[in-house]
Amino acid sequence: MSPMLWSGLAVLQMLALPIAAGPITAPQMAELPGGKVRPLYLTKDSPLTPVAPFRLDVTPVTNRQFADFVRQHPRWQRSQAVALFVELPYLSHWPGGWPSPEQAEQPVTYVSWYAASAYCQARGKRLPTVAEWEFAAQASEQAANGSTEPGYTRRILSWYARPATATLPTVGQSPANYWQIQDLHALVWEWTQDFNSTLVTGESRGDSALDQGLFCGSAAAGSADPSDYAAFMRFGFRSSLKAPYTLGNLGFRCAQGMTDLQGDNP
Repeated sequence: MSPMLWSGLAVLQMLALPIAAGPITAPQMAELPGGKVRPLYLTKDSPLTPVAPFRLDVTPVTNRQFADFVRQHPRWQRSQAVALFVELPYLSHWPGGWPSPEQAEQPVTYVSWYAASAYCQARGKRLPTVAEWEFAAQASEQAANGSTEPGYTRRILSWYARPATATLPTVGQSPANYWQIQDLHALVWEWTQDFNSTLVTGESRGDSALDQGLFCGSAAAGSADPSDYAAFMRFGFRSSLKAPYTLGNLGFRCAQGMTDLQGDNP
């Protein structure tokens, strides 16, 4: 994990000390057995990343759920959030400071990494790692790994290519994948715990320690699956983020490691 992320986690822990964990509703999470995923930007000869068994929210967090959180923890309301942890657009889509009835079951957006992490922590959870998110997202409706199915990667890429709309659909409208998880591709981008574990920015092109082809066609040409441009889009998007960012197409869902459940009776 990068020093920047460790620093952010330390600050978040200080902010969240008084937060008591809320109850975990088991039906809202899917259990995944874990396995292995290949880092998005590496070649077919690169080692796979192990993924331990974990739980993942079936759908992204909604405006209604996040509004309940900020009511319980007022320091995360738009009017009180510390500027160091949220950009100015934070929750700016809520009229009058709260979501409208029409927004209630839409995915919450305009939330920073700090705010998303605090929400998950307050629920006894955490943000998923990149490896966990990718492991869940590689499943099709019929298989744990749909990458070999005809048209699978093209269908995901077509979702990403859709023009943005002013009004987001409600969560849970897309078909569930093999793990019974929804909306991983077709709704919003999502925060991950270690989104900046590989930092690549426009300024990084001059850094000799980085692969100079990560953001161009040569990266795809040498990768394990050159056709999976959707994966490169996710990699590039995550690499462009900073923890305080609040974007209209960026939401989140929470995860939980199985070791976190010791003593828990969901």
